[in-house]
Amino acid sequence: MKVDLHIHSALSPCANDDMTPHNIVNMARLAGLECISVCDHNSFAQQKMMAHVAHELGMKYVYGIEVQSVEDVHICIYFLEEEKGALFGQWVYEHLLPIENDIRYFGNQWICNALDEFVNQEKRLLIQSIDQGIASIADRAHELGGIVSLAHVCDKTNSILTQLGFIPKNLRFDMIEVKNEPQKEKVLRMHPWIQDPFWVRNSDAHYLQDIGIYEDEIDEKKFYDLWRKAL
Repeated sequence: MKVDLHIHSALSPCANDDMTPHNIVNMARLAGLECISVCDHNSFAQQKMMAHVAHELGMKYVYGIEVQSVEDVHICIYFLEEEKGALFGQWVYEHLLPIENDIRYFGNQWICNALDEFVNQEKRLLIQSIDQGIASIADRAHELGGIVSLAHVCDKTNSILTQLGFIPKNLRFDMIEVKNEPQKEKVLRMHPWIQDPFWVRNSDAHYLQDIGIYEDEIDEKKFYDLWRKAL
């Protein structure tokens, strides 16, 4: 199954305003993808419309959100059920500091309807850390039936290796996001205790042209089995 499980919509202030539901799904189709997930920063607000448009256009969809922990680590959380994902999204929002977004500095935080129309702006700044650590974020996600991915694990900013320098042994995670084989080898050299993790390459696309750039293909059964193992 060809996937890109880390895409940002126009709700993320760092993403382009043309990252609307139909644009994202249609670009994913052009890239030959079969399943996608949009993971906006600290918000679940665009998920309902993203899933609606994806299913309408014949694309498999996994509900997602990218959370920034108090350690400034980015973690992608995925759900198969919208209701549980929405509960997790509400929990994240409750732990987000009430700082207002400065559009001139950070960018717009658009919420779109099913016609790609901008119907609202999120006022609270989304691209900030919540007041919870990575362990509590992972635990809450698992309590609600989600799975946990260590986002862009080797990136120079907001990755767990950059912020902490290592992956804690007691951290409950299900997936590791890398960009290439050397990154995978680096993670395993540093953490020989990690046994058979689920690896995925995602675009972390903020622009339409970046969707599906890695053309990653995963085992569909093993992917959906992650939710069963996480319980």
